[in-house]
Amino acid sequence: MTATRAPATASGTSGGRRGFRGFQGWRIVAVFAVTQTAGYGCLYYAFAVLLHPVAADLHASPAAVTGALTTALLASAALAVPVGRWLDRHGGRALMTAGSAAGALLLAAWSQVQSLWQLYAVFVALGAAMATALYEPATAIIVAWFDPARRARALLGMIVVAGFASTVFMPLTGLLEHRYGWRGTLLVLAALYGGVAVPLHALVVRRPSQGSAVDRSTPATRRAEVRAAVRDARFWCLAVAFVAHGAAMSAMTVHLVGFLVAAGHPATFAATVAGLLGVLSVTGRLLLTAARHRFRPHAVVAAVFTVQAVAAISLPFAGHTRAGAVAAVTGFGLGFGLASLAVPTLLADRYGTTAYASIAGTLATPVTLAKAAAPLAAAGLYTTAGGYTPVLATIGGAALVAAAGILTRAGSPPPG
Repeated sequence: MTATRAPATASGTSGGRRGFRGFQGWRIVAVFAVTQTAGYGCLYYAFAVLLHPVAADLHASPAAVTGALTTALLASAALAVPVGRWLDRHGGRALMTAGSAAGALLLAAWSQVQSLWQLYAVFVALGAAMATALYEPATAIIVAWFDPARRARALLGMIVVAGFASTVFMPLTGLLEHRYGWRGTLLVLAALYGGVAVPLHALVVRRPSQGSAVDRSTPATRRAEVRAAVRDARFWCLAVAFVAHGAAMSAMTVHLVGFLVAAGHPATFAATVAGLLGVLSVTGRLLLTAARHRFRPHAVVAAVFTVQAVAAISLPFAGHTRAGAVAAVTGFGLGFGLASLAVPTLLADRYGTTAYASIAGTLATPVTLAKAAAPLAAAGLYTTAGGYTPVLATIGGAALVAAAGILTRAGSPPPG
């Protein structure tokens, strides 16, 4: 199989139809920059702010309430492959419009729960909404619209803006909760998300115009593309890499503040330093985009993953001072959001765009499962070991596995 390339019309560099298509593609990027920021802010990051108020009101432990988010991630993982197949066959307009409408309704439903089982039921459905409205479908649509020369820039346009979702929505959610309580906050977020994402997805999202590689594909062609990808040893090297990296990122997200507090830092300093991860994730994405013009993308990704490994392993030793903690978190944060840009770049470059969403969905399933399980596994290791040093060493080891997976068989040709 030779990698399918989006046609030159995707670039929109010349001529009437080409210019229109290029303009339309960048409109979609701009819309996703807005809807992904609102989506992650309302559907994901708000949870961390509302965790303890929800637990207190439902008379449940924070751990029990946190399990609801794990349930949502598991539901999202279960839908990754069918969502990818739908996107390859039908495009994302109807799917993302319905998913964002469902997300808004489920935020409102969350505001009305009275018991733990109701919370879990809402979050199972919320996980399905995430699978149909957040990064994976948005990325697949952008990959279908842009040729390789402009794809990374288009993805970056969405991801850089959405990388500030936590920076914007976590403080906003805190302010709303202080004024309206957690139930009122969720109703405000539901109205905000529904009012922004539903009309934008419905009015702007489109499939590429006739003549594109995606438009010319048939179900049989797409199935053959997927079969060729999963028979490619390189695909499973990438899977190992991004599963390990996803687990490391998820575990660090949950446990970094706890480590810093245990190391003797005030809670405010710990939260501030942990907040650097979101800002630094944007830096790492910009670094990958700039460096890919001089170095092969897999080499840059592997180098950043190695820096993360060193930072995580050194954190127990350097993290007891403020300067050491900031330095280690900075090193780790450079790769914090890198996978969201690296995955589509590496997959589309190797396997083309014809069945990109189905192939990406196949990869997203184990990655999402790893993200759901890693914080719980890290908590168990912390309890067993009686400290964070083994946890951070394991996170560093996972980052090294990720770097090795990216480099393994990097030079092998695509399957064919």
